[in-house]
Amino acid sequence: MRDRLYLISFLVVAGLLLFLGRHMVQGSILLTQGLTFGASTAAGVLGLLLYRLQQQLNASRRELARKEAEMSIAHEVQRALFPRHMPSGAGLEFAAICIPAGGISGDYYDALQLPDGRQVFAIADISGKGISAALIMANLQALLRVLATSGPDPGEVCRRLNEHLHQVTDASKFATFFYADWQPGNRRLTYVNAGHNAPILLGNQRRQRLDRGGAPLGMFPNAEFQTGEVFLYPGELLVLYSDGVTEAANGKKEEFGEQRLESLVDAHCEKSLQEIQRIVLAAVQEWTANQLEDDLTLLLIRSIPYDTNA
Repeated sequence: MRDRLYLISFLVVAGLLLFLGRHMVQGSILLTQGLTFGASTAAGVLGLLLYRLQQQLNASRRELARKEAEMSIAHEVQRALFPRHMPSGAGLEFAAICIPAGGISGDYYDALQLPDGRQVFAIADISGKGISAALIMANLQALLRVLATSGPDPGEVCRRLNEHLHQVTDASKFATFFYADWQPGNRRLTYVNAGHNAPILLGNQRRQRLDRGGAPLGMFPNAEFQTGEVFLYPGELLVLYSDGVTEAANGKKEEFGEQRLESLVDAHCEKSLQEIQRIVLAAVQEWTANQLEDDLTLLLIRSIPYDTNA
């Protein structure tokens, strides 16, 4: 800013001198020298300013390139955290998608086939956005996979996750979280909903919200979590989603809403999971004119026949 003021001042003075002394230049050596000095000085300041601007531009380009490289690496690391292949068999089929509103998502989903035949799955929404949310997501994913394999019930899994997140994050960071454990032999699903949007269970003339649980993870150090239980019968559909779906707003600031999501899925529940996913995404994108303001995650699970003798 200071260099610009100097340059403008010199240019104004030089311009005035040239205008006022345009007829005297030929008859005054002193004036000629003064004008020459003023013009040379202005040119020097202009050259210095251009040099500094060039240096700042190069520094900005290097910083931007560094940040873009960091974001690219963070994006690739985050993509690797999502399951490459969803479990198949064991009485459940899956379809899942996560669409970040920006480059890095704060949403998370996972599904695991465990050695004892159980399947576990989860969905989460990390508070905040960007790299900080992605780091919490990575932390959550790593610990969840360790705990799930060791076999504790969903309430204990959430208690340990909550204790860990509270220790490693500040008070403003938390995660809404839904975690379920599926036992295919008796078609029993136990779950904990830690402050997340309640999944919708549809089918066999049943509409149920899975809302039993507790507070979001990381908010309170000694939080306790209640475990819910449902039995899933063939053909029933479970819809897990982040608030990027239901809180997606149109131009009038009206939200897409849970009821609209439930009605939409119910109207197409006989179709494949991939087709239902496509229909929901198209409806949300049309509702928002393709202007998503939050990460959007949708995890669809259908209960299918399971051979207990397999």
